[in-house]
Amino acid sequence: MPKPRHTQVSLEATPYYHCVSRCVRRAFLCGTDMLSGQCYEHRRQWVEDKLLELGAIFALDICAYAVMSNHYHVIVHIDRAQAEQWDREAVIARWHRLFRGNLLSQRYCAGTSLSAMELKTLDACVDEWRERLRDISWFMRVLNEGIARQANAEDQCTGRFWEGRFTSQALLDEAALMACMAYVDLNPIRAKMADTPEASDHTSVQRRIRRAQHTPQPNALKQQVRSLFPFAGYPSKDRPKGLPFRLTDYLEVVDWTGRILRADKRGAIPANTPPILSRLQMDPEHWMYLTKHFESRFKGFLGSAFKLKQACQALGYVRTPGLRSCEQFFP
Repeated sequence: MPKPRHTQVSLEATPYYHCVSRCVRRAFLCGTDMLSGQCYEHRRQWVEDKLLELGAIFALDICAYAVMSNHYHVIVHIDRAQAEQWDREAVIARWHRLFRGNLLSQRYCAGTSLSAMELKTLDACVDEWRERLRDISWFMRVLNEGIARQANAEDQCTGRFWEGRFTSQALLDEAALMACMAYVDLNPIRAKMADTPEASDHTSVQRRIRRAQHTPQPNALKQQVRSLFPFAGYPSKDRPKGLPFRLTDYLEVVDWTGRILRADKRGAIPANTPPILSRLQMDPEHWMYLTKHFESRFKGFLGSAFKLKQACQALGYVRTPGLRSCEQFFP
């Protein structure tokens, strides 16, 4: 039985989560319907644009994404500190970009003077909206609802477009985070929709590569893609907010992995293993397995056994699900 979403998210354990939403109807989210011959490829851009738009509104950073034929992947970083720094005006402005708000918020934005009781009521609404603006479920809800409305209008029909629940996986440490990002970015290659990462349309890795090709310092934060969570380098005391890797190292390991995924013979691990895998203590054979079977092998939590036990304890779990797999694949 699926667990409630609040029992799967623990910001004390990790701010990184991998979410997947799948289309429930026979018609493709994207691609070409072989029966009718109608092409839905333009819907990929709908999803990509909406993802990046919402990333600028919510207190969530987009780490990686890939839009496939009947589903999409997105890895988000929940920025609790950012949401707590927003004042009343900032929260209302962001919420009004998504919804109409209420009468009090509309009057407040119009400059109408509110009584002390009305301000107290408005602040209670603002606190609720602040929580929603850093909530994965609300992020996915707004994203999926907007795409479903567009698709239903185009198809001139009603009904569900997405499965009732999106799946989510908590990424507990650096190794799990990098493996999941590579898994997401290499989805089109594994599905034989593209031959190289830079040719993988509607993926975060393509966007990062195009930006890196036109900048002299690809690892500099200010020269990376602004709409995506930047690569800040390896963990240190003075490291700015961002992913705990260097962009060039990540692109190297994605390119190396992609070449093997497209090889004719399975399981052949070349000697030129990227050094970042050694730093993360990842066995190359395990790495290749993870980047092919990430979703099927793990369900809720991914990372070292120590991190997994910490997360389960924080959420009040009686059992520790996936412990054996985490012990095998994450040191």
